Amino acid sequence: MKLNELTIKEAAEKLAKKEITSVKLIQACLARIKEADRKVRACLAVCEKEALIEAKKADERRKKGEKGILLGIPYLAKDNILTKGVKTTAASKILENYIAPYDATVIKKLRSAGAVLLGKTNLDEFAHGASTENSAFGPTRNPWDISRVPGGSSGGSAAAVAAQMCIFALGTDTGGSIRYPAAFCGVFGLKPTYGRASRFGLISMTSSTDVPGPITKTAEDALIVLKAITGIDKNDPTTIDEQLINSAPILRANKLKGIRIGLPKEYFIDGMDDGVKKTIEKAIEELKKLGAEFKKISLPHAKYGIPVYYIITPSEISSNLARFDGIKYGLSLADGGLIDIYKKTRGQGFGPEAKRRIMLGTYALSAGYYDAYYLKAQKVRTIIKNEMDEALKKVDCLLTPVSPHVAFKIGSKSSDPLKMYLEDIFVTGASLAGLPAASIPCGFARPKDGSEDMPIGLQLIGGRFKEEVLLNIGRIYEEKAERAKRKINMKI
Repeated sequence: MKLNELTIKEAAEKLAKKEITSVKLIQACLARIKEADRKVRACLAVCEKEALIEAKKADERRKKGEKGILLGIPYLAKDNILTKGVKTTAASKILENYIAPYDATVIKKLRSAGAVLLGKTNLDEFAHGASTENSAFGPTRNPWDISRVPGGSSGGSAAAVAAQMCIFALGTDTGGSIRYPAAFCGVFGLKPTYGRASRFGLISMTSSTDVPGPITKTAEDALIVLKAITGIDKNDPTTIDEQLINSAPILRANKLKGIRIGLPKEYFIDGMDDGVKKTIEKAIEELKKLGAEFKKISLPHAKYGIPVYYIITPSEISSNLARFDGIKYGLSLADGGLIDIYKKTRGQGFGPEAKRRIMLGTYALSAGYYDAYYLKAQKVRTIIKNEMDEALKKVDCLLTPVSPHVAFKIGSKSSDPLKMYLEDIFVTGASLAGLPAASIPCGFARPKDGSEDMPIGLQLIGGRFKEEVLLNIGRIYEEKAERAKRKINMKI
């Protein structure tokens, strides 16, 4: 196995035993980026010089006797997460040359743990999208089939992990933006509970649902990263000092006996691709063999998740993107009066999807429409949240598909915004409710056009601050279930 193909756990063990050095590990990942990213285009920036300096420091720290599971481990970060001294563009022309003056809290925590930043990954502009086609710097491609999307908006991070460019990556999830690309790229993605990890230093999209989280090769690795990035932060008043608590002993014994999993009927809809449906059904049978009990439940208001999300999200986007005005920072087309500067800067700096969401949000918040749209959407959101909370009192988690189909062809849906918004059909509920949710690779299915099989993910949604239940179920499923594990062959 090549060094860049190691998991966090495997790499940490080899570093601790002095079988490898961090410098060699970083060099392997950098070499893979140079080899693979010509076609995948997952990275917007690569910090080769800086990464090697940090790797040498990590090796020196180990020589002095310092220990740490993330010490010297290389990772990539989504480019809407601030990184001091490194460009942070949010994949937008309006921030094309912006260099962050400080680190986001999650980056600061990873630096403290000794993790080494390799660079920044592509995304839909300001995280507005589900395919990573909306980037001002071009789309990222799915490493399993470069004619297909990797999902979004954390598509660059998911594609980089799948293509073995890094040991793990950071993404952000607002309405599925970690889980969706993780499913399309066949890797593990975790959206933590809202408030679990600090949002300070994230370029805000929808402040009431934005959450940073890990994209990894295994569930166990996701827990390692989660432990490193979580905790209360005085710069983010939504963070909560809630400790990660070990799950029930029955899970630690590598069994699922006694675990109750809910199957919401509203998530198993007509129109789902047969291959996806069969793969999810097979995963359910495998979980049953491991001892899990399944219970059919109903979430009658789940169907309102998409309309609610696409009222609240553009409304908060309209407010959050108002700061990019050509005056404070970023692109400034300073020619003429103040209004002219605003119009020129925002007109040329924002892409079509960002403009669309700003206009939709401004309309929903405007006088005469606020009560009819935004206020009503928030009331329905509360109903969705309460409904999911009640269901999770009866079961340990919920199981759903992540997507009704496998990754689609680049350009096949980009001309129809409504189709793209409907891509979030299974993932918005957990975000609106602020619940933890994970995408777990569960197999492969053939696209309708008959081309090569593509990865599929199943989604587990847990109770508030119950990430470890999801991660332990994922870990046991990965270890015990009989499912195809295939290597990506990009022929490059």
